[in-house]
Amino acid sequence: MSLSLVQSRALLGLEAASVTVEVHLANGLPSFTLVGLAETEVKEARERVRSAIQNAGLEFPHNKRITVNLAPADLPKDSGRFDLPMALGILAASGQIEGARLAGHEFAGELSLSGELRPVRGALAMALALHTRGIATRLVLPATSADEAALVPGGEVYGARHLLDVVRRFLPADAQAGLEADDEGWSRAHA
Repeated sequence: MSLSLVQSRALLGLEAASVTVEVHLANGLPSFTLVGLAETEVKEARERVRSAIQNAGLEFPHNKRITVNLAPADLPKDSGRFDLPMALGILAASGQIEGARLAGHEFAGELSLSGELRPVRGALAMALALHTRGIATRLVLPATSADEAALVPGGEVYGARHLLDVVRRFLPADAQAGLEADDEGWSRAHA
């Protein structure tokens, strides 16, 4: 599938508004376009995401036209929190992970060039938004941010240390068969 949807949240003061990260891969002149009222640090994600995917040993679709839309378009987005959802969207749209399995999850995390996950602001606000609205969604964050989000009772929060820790959870079934489970970088966060 050349289109994928990944759920995340934007931080607006103490609120964490829902954001859908839409990724479309198409034939044409290779490019990486980011739309949806993204601030400068979000636009810089193009280079972080590209490097993180490559340095993690995954395939970045260099020969495709990549369009990433952060919807809704009128909601301001800032920080590197959308790096992880963008990377997962690209991997799902290119068929490297199962996009359908991303449903029921929300993701946030800044990526280093090596693929390590860096903490994001507003993890507690994200968990509170899910809790107060009664949304049964798994929240996947960098490990230290997950510890913060786990302070909200009743939430299902997971922490990861590297992009590959997250990718392993969403590989197609045939790819998982030969892969040993590596739970060292992935854990459920507890308060």
